[in-house]
Amino acid sequence: MSESDNRIVIVGHGMAGARLAAELPARTGDAKITVLGAERHRAYNRIMLSNLLAGKVDEAGVELTEAAGHGIDVQPGVQVTAIDPAARTVTTSRGDLLGYGHLVLATGGRALVPPLPGLDPDRLPDRVAVFRTLDDCRRILSVATGARQALVLGGGLLGLEAARGLAARGLDVHVVHPVGHLMERQLDPAAGAVLARTLAGLGVTAHLEVAAVAVDARADGVALTLSDGRELAADLLVLSCGVRPDVGLATSAGLTVDRGVVVDDRLRTSDPHISAIGDCAQHAGVVTGLVAPAWEQARVLAAVLAGRDTRARYRPRPSVTRLKAAGIDLAAMGDPGSGPGPDVEELSFSDPVRGTYARLRIVGERLTGAIMLGDNPAVGTVIQLFDRGAPVPIDRRSLLLGRSRDGTIAPPVESPALIPDSATVCQCNTVRKGALVRCWRAGARSMDELVAGTRATTGCGSCRDAVEGILGWLSAIDTPETAEEVAA
Repeated sequence: MSESDNRIVIVGHGMAGARLAAELPARTGDAKITVLGAERHRAYNRIMLSNLLAGKVDEAGVELTEAAGHGIDVQPGVQVTAIDPAARTVTTSRGDLLGYGHLVLATGGRALVPPLPGLDPDRLPDRVAVFRTLDDCRRILSVATGARQALVLGGGLLGLEAARGLAARGLDVHVVHPVGHLMERQLDPAAGAVLARTLAGLGVTAHLEVAAVAVDARADGVALTLSDGRELAADLLVLSCGVRPDVGLATSAGLTVDRGVVVDDRLRTSDPHISAIGDCAQHAGVVTGLVAPAWEQARVLAAVLAGRDTRARYRPRPSVTRLKAAGIDLAAMGDPGSGPGPDVEELSFSDPVRGTYARLRIVGERLTGAIMLGDNPAVGTVIQLFDRGAPVPIDRRSLLLGRSRDGTIAPPVESPALIPDSATVCQCNTVRKGALVRCWRAGARSMDELVAGTRATTGCGSCRDAVEGILGWLSAIDTPETAEEVAA
């Protein structure tokens, strides 16, 4: 066996590639692992970039813990320019030719630049930026310093995160969105209207159902011409018009590509020696663009490459979208659907003045979709019920309003003692309650120790309250007798 036959090459050092590199050493023994990252930085948490934009964390606060040692060679700032599947080699931007036994594409996605007059996707004007990478964030912050107004083109999840981050720095922010309500992929019109009102109170104005038709970059700023004839001027324009899977290498290598690189349940491409994970991969017709599926794909692929678990398969889980910026708490999950049907209940509550909206779709006593916007103490319970497919409580108002019939705040559906070990607590990292209990049994007695031992809360961070609740429960029963009961 040649050295290259024992080498796993990972192309991409983003959230998917970095997680795979961290998973592999414990599973693959003496395999040589080379990670080639086009970006020059350490691996970082892309979800946290909005917090960096808002000034809530610094760059060190978004860094991911990198795999080190164990035969891992991480090479930042090195692009792969070509793949030769027949020879099983990759060519890098430094002119190196590396052989591989298995190649993993974790090339992620690229921000879309709309085809508007005044925009060149290869060279954006000085006061125009996309919002995707750490370098993009640095560019936005450099222009935002001293700026008073900002425009954001696109009212999806990333666009609103960018808008809220800039507003938190004191800028007057205007969002231009061609659809009639914000975040139309996750929200219904009623929820979108409540969200727009909440954002307005936070310094973000939404211009809906109007498209941008031209960009005018000026020495002192930038202007957007809109389809209704208006012109909006600002010091900065942020483009958030979607992300396209980066499939250039896969296409050139002759792999099967649709919207993304097509993979099977074992994350294999049309070439058995090449796999793909993360934002560039398309499984069962779906490109997710979310961190939780990417990290789950990394875990499954590590098991596949180790060859010890012949049953390892990627099974997509229902996703929960969170927008948790200062002043906004939003969770959207499943398909809220519309219209009546057999065994279908649809419940909703809206209080635009207080920025609260809740909608539940219940089919056969199971929650199949929900939108929760605003301060609702039941949001954690709703996510639990959705994730586990557990029966909903008889008093639906305890979920919809966060309060029970007598007006008291609704308690969680179950205390931590009754939650099964198989229940997922951290969606991003697929950390189940049982893993938290085992980590506690192994000696973790603080939040930091639980996080270090399980990775819980290190994705979007929205599960922190639930993890703290389980830690509190475990700490409360920390006696020799009860510890033995938990261990059992």
